[in-house]
Amino acid sequence: MQDTQLLQDGLALMGVGMGFVFVFLTILVLLTTLMSLIVRRVGPKPAAVPSADRPAATPARSDDTELMAVISTAVHRYRRHRR
Repeated sequence: MQDTQLLQDGLALMGVGMGFVFVFLTILVLLTTLMSLIVRRVGPKPAAVPSADRPAATPARSDDTELMAVISTAVHRYRRHRR
């Protein structure tokens, strides 16, 4: 086989391979889009968003003071060990 024939066969094989990958990825995107549309129609509806009329629950003040004490102790120990 001559070099030109070998080069042509290689380019033909490359074209077939790239064409196959392109067709496969195109079909994959189309099927994924179709499945997404089907799931949106058939799937359950999302839960309703809670109304803004109710205020969110606020943590108790004792939790904040305990948290501040824990953070202060941790910072103090960190600074003491870093020296």
